[in-house]
Amino acid sequence: MSIVLEGVRKSFRGTPVISIDKLDIPKSAQWIITGASGSGKTTFLNLVSGILAPDAGSITVSGTEITRLGEADRDRFRARSIGIVFQTFNLLQGFTALENVLLGMLFADKVDPDRADALLDRVGLKDKRGQNPDTLSVGQQQRVAIARALANKPEILLADEPTGNLDPKTGESIIGLLKEVCRENGTTLLCVTHQPQVMQSFKDVTDLSCLSGR
Repeated sequence: MSIVLEGVRKSFRGTPVISIDKLDIPKSAQWIITGASGSGKTTFLNLVSGILAPDAGSITVSGTEITRLGEADRDRFRARSIGIVFQTFNLLQGFTALENVLLGMLFADKVDPDRADALLDRVGLKDKRGQNPDTLSVGQQQRVAIARALANKPEILLADEPTGNLDPKTGESIIGLLKEVCRENGTTLLCVTHQPQVMQSFKDVTDLSCLSGR
């Protein structure tokens, strides 16, 4: 298995947000996690990535039980093994598209300008590599974010509502790109969304509310 969660619980200020009895996601799978707005989808991704630690339970990612790691070790593991596509992109506006991808490599000490260039080419932005994010369309910024998330050859790619800020046509293109590049690299794709048109393009869809007995 690529991702395994067992008995995972997470609350904020006494209010339960995540309650997962068991979830196994196989290596190289392309999987959707869904749920109503406020159901904990982003919290779920933050737990899988190690940004947050659960109150109880275990999370194993690519054979490493990250719930046994301290915060610094989780950060290092995330930089080495996990790519994240944020809903708000989180691009640095003072840097070019190419520099944003290169910065993503710094955290894992794998700075490779040729790979960064090739990734921008792969997402259709080689001619935009010298431009800053504020000169790009929303769809192009999302493509830079995808290239940055793939920079360190992650085993797992997490996408948080990757089409949330996009029009339907651009969103469809972005989902197709995510699935294609992950398939090419054998990368496990875990995407959270509440959009029906995104869910329809995935075979494996799990609703957070169905993962526990509550």
